[in-house]
Amino acid sequence: MRPMRSFGGRGGGGGLPGLETTASKLAVGLVAGSVLFLVLRYQGAANSVLLLLSPNTVFGNLFLWQPFTYAFIESEPFSILFGAMLLWSIGGWLESYWGPKRLVLVAVGCTALAGFVLGVVGLFMPLPAGYQGGWVMGSVLWVAYGLVIGKGQTNFWGIPLSGNAFAGIGAGFVVLRVLTAGFLSQLPHVVALVLVFAYVKGASPKRFMLQLQHWRLQRQLKDRSKHLHVVGKNKDKPDRDQYLN
Repeated sequence: MRPMRSFGGRGGGGGLPGLETTASKLAVGLVAGSVLFLVLRYQGAANSVLLLLSPNTVFGNLFLWQPFTYAFIESEPFSILFGAMLLWSIGGWLESYWGPKRLVLVAVGCTALAGFVLGVVGLFMPLPAGYQGGWVMGSVLWVAYGLVIGKGQTNFWGIPLSGNAFAGIGAGFVVLRVLTAGFLSQLPHVVALVLVFAYVKGASPKRFMLQLQHWRLQRQLKDRSKHLHVVGKNKDKPDRDQYLN
């Protein structure tokens, strides 16, 4: 049974991780990227928008850096500070559980992959431009944290609840944003949460190929069995081999 974890208050979470951790570097990256974007935008630099995710230009104009750069940008002070806190606190716990490489794979990987998925969709239909992804990465870690704890106990601002319920709260925030701002405006959130759910639950290309091979083998065995039939007992010839077809 996993020990109780906490978020937003006192509990058994063990405090915030140190500044030397990968999680803290992700948090600093979010603050630095956001400040850089805001400074460029304040100065009227036209290329500031190139740091954001515009799905129709990712593959259309080969702006392949956007799925990575947008992950470290938010333009509202609350989003920057609270997003950095999420990356530092929740990311720190996941880093201690997974290790730094897997933390980066999930946090940056799911966020960037969502951007590339939208880039593919953008080849066939127009999508909104200028997505910011700091909260997308924070939401990915929020939901991953809850799913990892699962049925174990954590707490949210002093309210005890299961890890699955904690993940549900994170997904619920995305649903609220969809209802208030529209589905298209939250596409990176939706795609990224689907990806992190699949990853934590065990989905992977290798696992998919193994499942596909298993399905093909079962199909072949089933097709072969259709050509077999059971030979009934022959009363007139009791010495006949009953197992021949």
